[in-house]
Amino acid sequence: MQASDLIDPALAYWERTVQKDDALLPNLIVLRTRQVSQFEAVVYNPVVCLILQGAKETNIGDQTVKLHAGDALVVSHDLPVQSKITAASADKPYLALIISLELGMVRSLYEQVGSHSDEAPSARSLSAGRAEPSLIETLARYLALVDRPLDAQVLGPSILREIHFRLLMSPIGDMLRNLLAIDSHASRVAKAIMKIRTEFCQPLSVAELAQSAGMSQSSFHGHFKLVTGTTPLQYQKDLRMITARDLLRAGRHSVSSTSFEVGYESPTHFSRDYQRKFGLPPSKEAPAILEQVSGS
Repeated sequence: MQASDLIDPALAYWERTVQKDDALLPNLIVLRTRQVSQFEAVVYNPVVCLILQGAKETNIGDQTVKLHAGDALVVSHDLPVQSKITAASADKPYLALIISLELGMVRSLYEQVGSHSDEAPSARSLSAGRAEPSLIETLARYLALVDRPLDAQVLGPSILREIHFRLLMSPIGDMLRNLLAIDSHASRVAKAIMKIRTEFCQPLSVAELAQSAGMSQSSFHGHFKLVTGTTPLQYQKDLRMITARDLLRAGRHSVSSTSFEVGYESPTHFSRDYQRKFGLPPSKEAPAILEQVSGS
C-alpha cells in the first residue's frame, strides 16, 4: 500500500470533520490546504504526519526537513518550529494525515520493545523519511474505522497502539525509542520541556531547568540542544514569541500589554525580539489595538 491510496478516504474524512467541526476519530486530523504559504512559527506537539499529497518544509534550529508525498514526519517532543507549505493548488491540494502521539502509550510498550532497541545518542526530536508500507497500512485501517462506530470504539485503541509500535520500530523512530526508558536523557529533557511550557512567562535559568531534569548544567544543555535543535532559553523565547503573535492577532491586546503577558519587563526589548523572530514589528500584527490606545 502507498500513501496515495489514502488520498480519497482522507479527503472524505476531512469533508466530514469540516461539517461536524470536530475530529471523528481520536488523535486523528486531516490537514488540507489549496495554497502554498510563507514560513509560520508554530509549536508542534508529539505527532506523526504522513504527507499524502503536496509538499512542506520544516525548520528547527540548524535542521531543515523537506517532505513530499509518501514521507512521514515524527515529532517526539513539544517543539517550536518554522514550517511552510511548498506545494499545493486548487487541483492538487496539500493533504496530510496527522496522528497525535501519546508518550504514555510509547512507554507502555517498553516491556515488549525495550529489549529490542538501543538508545540512539544522535537522534533528534524531529525526524523524517519515507513511510514504511506497514505504517501506511495501519493508518489506513484506522482511517477506515470512521464508518464503523462500534469497531472504532472496540478496535480503535489497539490500532492506535499498533501505530505507535510501527513508529517505534521504524527508521524514523529513534527518538521515540529513546523515550522508552523513563530515566533516559530524552525523558529527562522532556521533563524540562514541560516545565518551560508551563512556566515560559516566568524567569527561568538553565540551572533551574537542569535541576528539574536531574542533570548537571553542562550535560543538560548539551542534551537539550541535541534533542530539540536549540538552547533552553531560546526555546523559552520562541514560546514567548509564538504566544505573543497569537495574542496580537486575536486583536484584544496592545503591544505593551502583550509584552508583559508573555513575561517581558520592557516593551522595547519585546519589540526588538519580535522583529528579529518574525521580520516585522509587533505593531504590524495589531493595528486596530494601537489605534485605540493612541486615540484614548
